[in-house]
Amino acid sequence: MASDPDVTQALLALSAGDRAALDNLLPAIYERLREQAHRALRRERPDHTLSPTALVHEAYLKLVRLERVAWQDRAHFFGACANEMRRILVDHARQRKADKRGAGAEHVALENALEAAHARPGELVALDEALERLKSLDERQVRVVECRFFAGMNVEETAEALAISPATVKRDWTLARAWLNRELSA
Repeated sequence: MASDPDVTQALLALSAGDRAALDNLLPAIYERLREQAHRALRRERPDHTLSPTALVHEAYLKLVRLERVAWQDRAHFFGACANEMRRILVDHARQRKADKRGAGAEHVALENALEAAHARPGELVALDEALERLKSLDERQVRVVECRFFAGMNVEETAEALAISPATVKRDWTLARAWLNRELSA
């Protein structure tokens, strides 16, 4: 991967309206995004129709099409990618659930949600709905869950992506898991 300053410079140029910066950005971050997508899909069902490449391309295209995003640095961008990958996977699960099962989301514990989602996509939808409720209470905790759970980032990567300390990540991760477990088991 290109050096951090190169990625940050390309993102800053893109934020300033330089569309040519896209030519430098994708090659510099592609492998990191594929790793992130692979970690996200590792928890999905084995016959998932999205590949890591498709997930990267879909998330990347949505993010670079956004107008007026002031990318701060590469960590900000990768955090946004984690959020977008979550949205794509949840939308995919919703579509699969609508196609196969109709309405009626089932509730499960957070630790079992993604593992069970391969068999019951409604559980990923239930997790997303619980995250939306948590967002009204503490948006940062939701971002920590997106980075840790959906993008598979470790504590340090999450801290960097969200510009918070590793101790804050650990605290938010613990609180968010407890809150989500209570919500999903209700």
